Amino acid sequence: MFIFHKDTILEDLGNGVTRRILAHDGKMMAVEVNFAAGAVGPMHNHPHEQLTYVLSGEFEFTIGEETRVVSAGDTLYKRPGIMHGCGLPAARHAARYLYSHSRRFS
Repeated sequence: MFIFHKDTILEDLGNGVTRRILAHDGKMMAVEVNFAAGAVGPMHNHPHEQLTYVLSGEFEFTIGEETRVVSAGDTLYKRPGIMHGCGLPAARHAARYLYSHSRRFS
């Protein structure tokens, strides 16, 4: 299956965050997420594991009790049920990451 970026839908999640569901088949999905400077992705968890790959810029990511700055080329793994979230301080430029997990969200 081929999915072309031009055929995906950009969703505005509010507060400077947008996403595109790039591909999904009911068992696995890939999502591109864009953050404007100052945007925040609130802490949350879900029942599936998740991989995140930073495409551009820098994020301040929290996974569980640990907070680290990650940048383009870095990868994060989040086990099922762990609290996680990220922010993009206003002093930083816009940033983008890709994540994939084994279940489609609602």
